[in-house]
Amino acid sequence: MFKYILIFTLLIIFVPVFRNFLFNLLVGKQIAKEQKRYNDIVEKQRGKEGDIKVKSTESTSKKGGYEGGQYVDFEEVK
Repeated sequence: MFKYILIFTLLIIFVPVFRNFLFNLLVGKQIAKEQKRYNDIVEKQRGKEGDIKVKSTESTSKKGGYEGGQYVDFEEVK
């Protein structure tokens, strides 16, 4: 039994093709699923191709709050 575990461990460590196959078998499906989910979310946010979206901006009218400071005359000192 120990011999089989040792051979399996050596295969995983030293044979990149076998290691990549195991990685894709175990993790690859989950990564593909997450990528598809992310692409679906991004596609929904963008909307259909050719659609026009207009985002309104807040008007620049005075609504109170901080409007800026006073003008300070600049004098260069040598």
